[in-house]
Amino acid sequence: MTFAAPGTTPSGAQADSSGEFRGLTGLRIVAAVWVVLFHVHFTALAGVTEVVGVLGPLITSGALGVDLFFVLSGFVIAHTYLATMGPTLRAGATARFVWARFCRMWPVYACVFHLFGLWLLARLVFGSDDDIAFQGVQPVMSVGQWVQQLFMVQMWDNEFLDGASWVGSTWSISAEWLAYLLFPVAALVFFRLRNLPLLVLGAGALVLMLPIASSYATVGHPYYEWSWVTRILCGFAAGVLVQLVVARLPRTEPVRRAASRLSVVLPVLIGAGLWFGELLGPGRGGMVIIWFPLLVGAIALADRGPALVLSRPAMVHGGRVSYSLYLVHIPMLELLWLAQAYVPALRGGMTGHVVAAVVVLTTYPVAAAAFRWVEEPARRRLRRVSFRGVTLPRPSLLRPSARRAQGTTNRPAPAGRPLPADPALPAAREQAGGYVPPAPRHAAGPSRQPTLAAALVHAQGRRPAHRADGWGTLERVVRVRSAVSHAGG
Repeated sequence: MTFAAPGTTPSGAQADSSGEFRGLTGLRIVAAVWVVLFHVHFTALAGVTEVVGVLGPLITSGALGVDLFFVLSGFVIAHTYLATMGPTLRAGATARFVWARFCRMWPVYACVFHLFGLWLLARLVFGSDDDIAFQGVQPVMSVGQWVQQLFMVQMWDNEFLDGASWVGSTWSISAEWLAYLLFPVAALVFFRLRNLPLLVLGAGALVLMLPIASSYATVGHPYYEWSWVTRILCGFAAGVLVQLVVARLPRTEPVRRAASRLSVVLPVLIGAGLWFGELLGPGRGGMVIIWFPLLVGAIALADRGPALVLSRPAMVHGGRVSYSLYLVHIPMLELLWLAQAYVPALRGGMTGHVVAAVVVLTTYPVAAAAFRWVEEPARRRLRRVSFRGVTLPRPSLLRPSARRAQGTTNRPAPAGRPLPADPALPAAREQAGGYVPPAPRHAAGPSRQPTLAAALVHAQGRRPAHRADGWGTLERVVRVRSAVSHAGG
């Protein structure tokens, strides 16, 4: 399959030069806030009860935000890695992918879970009862459990969510880590499905959401033995199939217009489904989960409406902070709930409502600080680590020896044909802050210099380089084009 070249729309909703779908990044903060509000509604305050009474299932169904995260994750991973990892299973590409995902997930996760773990340990040692966390099943404080939490595998031998994670919400982190480890093998299958009819791929994405949707329809919740496995595998796979559809659709005005209209209609349908689903029974509105893949695909293609709002800088920044927000909000809410248990004034009145509001609103700046000072710096430092002790350079600037070491050819492509995809491109794109300079359009051949290189040499009045130094010339050309592209962007 030929992936469509990244294009930027007026809204920036579609993939920009870094490959980021800004609208989908903005959608992440919507999903994260939805989960936060779901947990906030357990706070013992009259004001919270009144708000929930008005908004109803729009708040109490916030656990669906996790499933929206799963679909988004499958889409983004497929968009970034499927083209290079799908053709064949290679140890180097697999190791780079797993390491990149580890660098993204683990640092801030480890920071939060260790800090909260110390809090739980203090409550266990100095507390007056055995309840150390606000979970239905109390987490086990042991060395074995610490090791499982450390390596994000705590869910893998647990049928249910309760008590499996020290930080309750991190069950989904363990589930997503499992999906990442399975992706290199699953990519071989998905890549071979890429040429199926678009209708089949789209229908497949919706069908994958049926197991969880049927659970909501029958019992009003998605909690049964090993349901977390169904949620992550089905949601993630649905996101991959949606990406296959989006990658093949042309970026024409009719497609963008239809996607924009759909991105307006679907949130309305989801909200109405949550409301009217309650008439069938508690939790039945969760059946709207079936529309999540369609929503993700619509926003990825749209260039107006909700996609325009989600692509604004504040929303995109929120999307980047969303992972840290998802991690820090439970520890902060648990501090509030414990304070309410011991201080009656915090359970009502002006004081209680002000303190609760401050705690809830403070979760975002705390998450932003964690993103800035922990998540991103640690990710960058870890990404510099290589399995051979050498930092991976940008693929487009690799010298012939480096390209041969990675099993790629150092021969330039014939004029008019694209250079072959480099398996290290996604990792280098992320390491370089999202930008990788494009390959020269006028590639050098055995009997001619690069057209752009020759023009630059002539303009600068310099002596042309010998053909044996063709790669040095190509590197200089790419650097110049990179600088021009950055200046224009």
